[in-house]
Amino acid sequence: MSNFKTVDLKILNKEFQVNCPNDTESQLYAAADHLDQKMREIRSNGRVIGLERIAIMAALNISHELLIVKQQKEAYLQSMVEQIERLQNKIDEALI
Repeated sequence: MSNFKTVDLKILNKEFQVNCPNDTESQLYAAADHLDQKMREIRSNGRVIGLERIAIMAALNISHELLIVKQQKEAYLQSMVEQIERLQNKIDEALI
């Protein structure tokens, strides 16, 4: 039995068939919907013409969003590490 299945996606009124692992189908649909929304936004602005250029702009926008989220996550993790260290120091001082 194959662990992959073929999924039909529609992005900017174009049909695509994509293979994906069986347990990630819903995530693939969500990603395709997100990409479709971004591409429609770019197309509706009217400043970018051509499917390929719209796709590249959407990919750049999504990549930028991802990088921002990663930076925020790293900053949050760093602040949690610092807070844990402060709490550990307080516990150590209280036990002395």
